[in-house]
Amino acid sequence: MDIRQCREEDLDLLERHMPSPGRTQRHSIRFEKQQQGLSTFLVAWSDRIPVGTAQILWQGCEAPEVRERFPECPELNGLGVWPPQLRSQGIGTAIIRAAETQAHRSGHHRMGLGLDDQNHRAASLYLRLGYQETDCRYLDRYHYLDDNGLRHEVADACRFLIKQLPGRPS
Repeated sequence: MDIRQCREEDLDLLERHMPSPGRTQRHSIRFEKQQQGLSTFLVAWSDRIPVGTAQILWQGCEAPEVRERFPECPELNGLGVWPPQLRSQGIGTAIIRAAETQAHRSGHHRMGLGLDDQNHRAASLYLRLGYQETDCRYLDRYHYLDDNGLRHEVADACRFLIKQLPGRPS
């Protein structure tokens, strides 16, 4: 498996193998943020097929509750492995490790991530990898357009986890 920063020519393959829900154009939006220097959009590849993605948001979580408590802490966001039968095979762990390495090399000493209260499977993974509870709770607010173009507003109850990255940046 190869994990690398997304390139523009990857976008069609991402949509073909890991389709954005509804009309969200998720991959293009993440790529644009990367082009603006606001994030790094990581893609995991297996035999030239994308099997997982995540982004590092260099300015941190957008929720004010998190920004206030953890300024300048990059956030690992939008971790996903597709198709579902590839989950629990180490792809998510590999993406997280690659993001941590990149954050460390960029001079950061910690990485944070938001965890939906209902996502018990992700909680097990993050805690196993050394992320710790912070007692920082917030609503992750976002919207999406479904296949019919109808806008849906979402507010998921979340908590913010932090991991101290080892050693000094190289």
